[in-house]
Amino acid sequence: MQTWTAVAHRGDPYRFRENTLASLRSALDRGADAVEIDVRLTRDGVPVLLHDDSLKRLWEIDRPLSALTAARVTELTAGGIPTLAEALSATEGTRVMADLCGGVTPRTADRILGAVRDAGAEDRVYYCAGAESMLTLRAADPSAEIALTWTSTARPRPALLDALRPHWLNYRFSLVDRDLATRVHKEGYLLSVWTPDTGHSMRKLLALGADSITTNRIDTLTALRAKVA
Repeated sequence: MQTWTAVAHRGDPYRFRENTLASLRSALDRGADAVEIDVRLTRDGVPVLLHDDSLKRLWEIDRPLSALTAARVTELTAGGIPTLAEALSATEGTRVMADLCGGVTPRTADRILGAVRDAGAEDRVYYCAGAESMLTLRAADPSAEIALTWTSTARPRPALLDALRPHWLNYRFSLVDRDLATRVHKEGYLLSVWTPDTGHSMRKLLALGADSITTNRIDTLTALRAKVA
C-alpha cells in the first residue's frame, strides 16, 4: 500500500508553463496526489500563482508583480497567470501545497488565507516556506497545516518547533540521509523532500522513508509508483 505522497512541483512544468492551470491539470491527469504552487500578491492584494518576483523569466515582461494589479496581470499574460482562487477551483478535491515564496506579512497571510477560506479549501491546502514566514502564518491561523522548509541538516530549534507546530519538515532532497530521516520521524514529523527529478533519487528517498516527494517529473514518480504497486 502506498504511504507516500506524489507532489507535482508547479504542476507539470516540462509539458506546460509552470504555475498555470494547464500545468496543474496535466499533473493531475498524470497521477499526482497533490500539486505544489507558488503564491504571491499583486499590487492590489490578489493572490496569484508566480514563483519569481517579476514576469520576466516566464512571460518575457520585465515588470515586477508588486507593481501590477491583478487585472493588469491578466491583460499582460492573456489570463495565463491564474489567481489562487482559480487554481483552487481547477484542483478541486486535490491536496495543494502553497509555497509562500514571496514571504509572509500579516497582510499577505490575511489575503491568502481568505482566498483559501472563500474557496472552502481549508482542509486540503497546506503551506510551506521558511521559519519567519511560517511563524507569521501560524499567528494568523492557529489551525493551518504547515510544512517548515529547512535548508540545513542542523535540527530546527525546539522553541521554533514548539511555536510553529509543523506537520511536515520540508528539506531539499540532497540533504536527506538515513540519520536525518530517522530523527524527523522519531520527533513525530512527516518528511517532505524537494525536488528530485530522477528515478534513482526518488527510489533512494523512498527507501529512506520520505513521506512526500515534490518533483518536476511527476510522470517519473507516478511510473515508479506503478512499478512497485
